[in-house]
Amino acid sequence: MTRPTSRPNIVLIVSDDHGYGDFGRLGVHEGVRTPHLDRLASQSVACTDAYVTAPICSPSRAGLISGCYQQRWGSTWFGDSRFPDHLPTLAERLAELGYATGYFGKVHYGPEQAGDRACPPNHGFTESFYGLAGQQQGRLNYLRHSKAAVAEYGPEASQRMAVLPLYDGQEEVEYEGFLTAELGRRASDFVARHEHEPFFAMVAFNAVHNFCFQLPDHELGRRGLPRFGDWDSAVSGYDAWYEDVIWPNLPHGRAYYLAQLELMDAEIGRILDELDRRGLTDETIVVYLTDNGGSTCNFGDNTPLRGGKYTLYEGGIRVPFLVRWPAGGVPAAVERAGLVSAMDLVPTLVGAAGGTDPMPAVDGVNQLPLLRGQGESGHESLHWDCGFQWAARSGGWKLRWVDGLDPRVDRLRRGEHVDVGTGLVLYDLHDDAGETRDLAGRHPQVVAELTARHARWQREVGLRP
Repeated sequence: MTRPTSRPNIVLIVSDDHGYGDFGRLGVHEGVRTPHLDRLASQSVACTDAYVTAPICSPSRAGLISGCYQQRWGSTWFGDSRFPDHLPTLAERLAELGYATGYFGKVHYGPEQAGDRACPPNHGFTESFYGLAGQQQGRLNYLRHSKAAVAEYGPEASQRMAVLPLYDGQEEVEYEGFLTAELGRRASDFVARHEHEPFFAMVAFNAVHNFCFQLPDHELGRRGLPRFGDWDSAVSGYDAWYEDVIWPNLPHGRAYYLAQLELMDAEIGRILDELDRRGLTDETIVVYLTDNGGSTCNFGDNTPLRGGKYTLYEGGIRVPFLVRWPAGGVPAAVERAGLVSAMDLVPTLVGAAGGTDPMPAVDGVNQLPLLRGQGESGHESLHWDCGFQWAARSGGWKLRWVDGLDPRVDRLRRGEHVDVGTGLVLYDLHDDAGETRDLAGRHPQVVAELTARHARWQREVGLRP
């Protein structure tokens, strides 16, 4: 069977809380081993000014799958985040173009329930293997997903430790084993079975989200790391236990994190090797990014950026963004500036597949010209709004505002050991990517312009009348 050459395969890999500085190729820290991501980077365009639409996972993922600012349907933070029921998804748009579609990994758009539209079989994926993190405090256990585990842990601990069964399509299934490896295996198998037709595989690893100490016994032994147990309600309260398993208190915390990162990288290598083995590398678009900035509480490192997950500092919203497509004119080992967003994946990938361009009803833009070096596509400006904090970037300028009196600010400082900042500040990211110098007092006209620009955007997306 001969496959059409005009429609590239697509593999979209989304990791969870991966630190911006935690790539072996960057040389920021010893002990970071990511040889397969480093290989992918050497064959890709890396977008240096790429962002997600939120500093936390659920609204960020909703923006990615829809190609729109999630604020358009009222999604700003955990409590109001939800799947965009009213919009076609990336998978549905590609399925309409004849793509085989598969989803493997974590689902977390909000409080999704089995069978609703947030589940991959109900928004365009014909094959899927996934867990509903929205039912499990935003995470999936790395090792256990079974009815036996639910009974063993009890009602509250099974939810907090995320051991509920998974789903294969619409069917509930049990899996006891290392989930990261199973996601890589299933994604690679999907590639192999669909090599003669255009396919779209979305791989949403739960790595490297906490709790990274959930490693297989043989990996703990190989690395000389002690076993660390999940929460037991008979021993302590959850809040006290949680404080001991996040930065800076967890012994060997960084080593657990780096182990999970290395094992995820190996599964990415498995998928890349399968493409090589099938002769599909040149004609396959491979994209890698993470859902938000690296998490301080999980020992991630966002060097050289300031802040992390939960914050609108660069460390919370600027992410690695790698795109490889040799046959599509995307060069290797090149960096591109220009404002890029995860929202752009919908028009970019659908455009590459032969779909409508420009695409109506999306906020993203087709970034193929930028990737190919045919012009600086990018965005004129990008916006973030979580209710109690917002930010706007235009060119090199970034304006950020935080309501320091909002109770979430203190809860994040105490519960997640992260400082989201306070007040209105202005940075010139071209000269100060680490956001160390507040220039608001020196450039009041820029503050006024970006404030007005953000107010117009808020009205456009429905956050203000």
